[in-house]
Amino acid sequence: MPDNNNILILPQLRDRLLHYRPTPDHVDAAVLIPVTDTARPEIILTRRASHMSSHAGEVAFPGGKRDSTDASIVATALRESREEIGLPEDRVEIIGEMDTFTSRVGLRVQPFVGMVPGDVPLVGNPDEIESIFRVPVDYFLNEKPSYTHKFRFRDQEFTVPSFNYEDYVIWGLTAFMIVDLMKRAYDHEIDFQWPSSIIAPPPSADPRKKSG
Repeated sequence: MPDNNNILILPQLRDRLLHYRPTPDHVDAAVLIPVTDTARPEIILTRRASHMSSHAGEVAFPGGKRDSTDASIVATALRESREEIGLPEDRVEIIGEMDTFTSRVGLRVQPFVGMVPGDVPLVGNPDEIESIFRVPVDYFLNEKPSYTHKFRFRDQEFTVPSFNYEDYVIWGLTAFMIVDLMKRAYDHEIDFQWPSSIIAPPPSADPRKKSG
């Protein structure tokens, strides 16, 4: 998708997610994929603090494990986003949800896509977040991922897509989610073999419908 088609990015994103319903699944955790409501939409990401006990220094979406006090799994994503990057729940418009993914430690993670104002102030919680950054959506539509990162999961080795943006490396579950979103919302052709143990592959014909 050329850069001059940025005006179509948000309407198409809304339309595709409006019609997509993931298959119900057990969920342990949730993340928010924040997309700015701006002329050139951007995806907001974080880099986790280097002192974290898990995924230290890795790029991730705001999110975490479901708490017993959370009214729903989407409430988990919103609460974690407020705690991690200071994003108020009332500044997020949830426009859709995606299939669950299985993390390296076996957690089932549900991504939600939310529209946020471009000028919303964000402050990372230093206990968890090293930095907050934004990547234009069209970057992922125009940039080919590399396939140099690998990880082991359930005694199997998987190659995962990764993107290099400025001094950030976006890979792992976060890259899986971004690739899935680009495929479902924009029919984006990314040459990648989906590991069925992590997520069911997106349908090739109609991204609005769940494949069987």
